[in-house]
Amino acid sequence: KSTLARALRRRLPQHPGWACALLAYDELIPPEAFRPREPEAGPAAPSPLLPRWKRSRRELLQCLERLLRALVTGGPLSAPATATQPAWERFLACCRGQGLLSSAEGHAGAGPYWTQAATSRPLYLILDDNFYYQSMRYEVYQLARKYSLSFCQLFLECPLECCLQRNRLRSHPLPDQTIYLMARKIEMPDLKKNAWERNSLVLKSFDCTSEDNEQIISLLATALENPVKQNEENTEQKEADRATCAASTVHQADQTCRRIISQTMKDAKDKNVLPGEMKSLSEELNKLKAEFLEDLRQGNNLKNQICIQSQYFDPATSVISSFQHKATNVVNKYILK
Repeated sequence: KSTLARALRRRLPQHPGWACALLAYDELIPPEAFRPREPEAGPAAPSPLLPRWKRSRRELLQCLERLLRALVTGGPLSAPATATQPAWERFLACCRGQGLLSSAEGHAGAGPYWTQAATSRPLYLILDDNFYYQSMRYEVYQLARKYSLSFCQLFLECPLECCLQRNRLRSHPLPDQTIYLMARKIEMPDLKKNAWERNSLVLKSFDCTSEDNEQIISLLATALENPVKQNEENTEQKEADRATCAASTVHQADQTCRRIISQTMKDAKDKNVLPGEMKSLSEELNKLKAEFLEDLRQGNNLKNQICIQSQYFDPATSVISSFQHKATNVVNKYILK
């Protein structure tokens, strides 16, 4: 992965009109971020909400956004309010080392000067990291969408045994257990499910052939010509999200209706409803449940409501409340005889 990233860093500037910079996460996130917290002397301090490595990744993403914003708007490059000074200094040093920033500072605290290489031609930023969860990659995609930039992914598929062998040859190898864990966790690009991953290329991680080089250049060129639009409609993704949301809603409603039926049957038994009538009551309640869940699947209960995460409307709660009311009416027919 890192070998390919460094090769691209050298090769892309040779392509007419392209500039390139490499942001290696291993260099920008300090090793201590991955070590367990040492117990502090004195009164126990509350644990932070996020582990240090997650905080470091978040800070790096914030630094990257500041860089993108400054490049797009032509404004000054300033530190994120929530990033630590060491994280920002590491990021600036990396940008200078990649030829994006001059060593001189701008006037009146305007920040570092951009170099001609950073602003005179299309610039590719290579983020060298495992990005083993899709959610990690999606955060970068969101930045590209926010600033109408291009986005693509290179995924190297490598057999586990080959990974272990390569790791043992490193100057500072990781424990084998870490490699096993990474192999279990890593999520490949899913071009069918995630439309935002359509600009992805999966390569076999052995020797990079000339054909692979051509595919990579083609991918980069296609991404450059098709930046992500801020208001890009993603119908397939929306439909997938709706389907997931609907399935979750039906499951919640089914579980709650089962509990309501169980409690209703217990109440009926306590009220000395006859065994024969208990059977009829059970059949009637289960039929009612099936009708309600089918209506929920078809959206008949929701009318024009849409299941959107940012809204407080909960379709399952609405259906359950209605089911509770009708179930009470059903059981009262038997209890009040």
